[in-house]
Amino acid sequence: MTAADPCAVLADAHPVARLAMRHALVRVGVRVVAEAADAAEALRAVRARRPSICLLDAALPGGGIAAADRIATAAPETRVLVLLGSSEDEQLIAALHAGAAGCLLKEIEPDALGRAVRATLAGESPLPRAAAGRVIAALRARSRERRVRTSAGTWTQLSERESQVLELMGRELSTREIASQLGISAVTVRRHLSGTLRRLGAPDRQAALRLAAQRRDEEAWG
Repeated sequence: MTAADPCAVLADAHPVARLAMRHALVRVGVRVVAEAADAAEALRAVRARRPSICLLDAALPGGGIAAADRIATAAPETRVLVLLGSSEDEQLIAALHAGAAGCLLKEIEPDALGRAVRATLAGESPLPRAAAGRVIAALRARSRERRVRTSAGTWTQLSERESQVLELMGRELSTREIASQLGISAVTVRRHLSGTLRRLGAPDRQAALRLAAQRRDEEAWG
């Protein structure tokens, strides 16, 4: 297989849907080397055939998003294009976090699907136009979240606001000062702090700050 001779695995529970995808890919010179009707079968096909691309239904029996994650790990050279039933932000983001190269709506026209597949093979990351802006904003917001190790040794995710409260608390600002700097009420500050302590398993502020400092030390040594 070469870049000039791309091939694909199609993963969808419905034979008619796979047939439509096959026709769309043939039109743009992409060979279909295997088809799958569930997540386990899709993973086996990708491992065996090492295709250039895998078109995968998010609603695939066995978990389409989970299959995308496993394929991205088992065959990183295969670009996964996830087909969604709707442009719901959370499902799009989950697919991208799982390692999908892009996402499309299942209702896409055959010609548009063929173009999107070719674009994906060229390194682009297609998304439904109506959802692209919202997804980018959501991903940026998530990138500002902060992972902190809990007292039990596991990891938890703090929101951007919780991270801000924790950081200002580490500067020895009072609850009122934190509220003033963030433009929120003191009650809201206490609520964020209470939630942070609960998730970290920390008995008090100082314990939470020690856990946050531990994360910074790990990042410095990593």
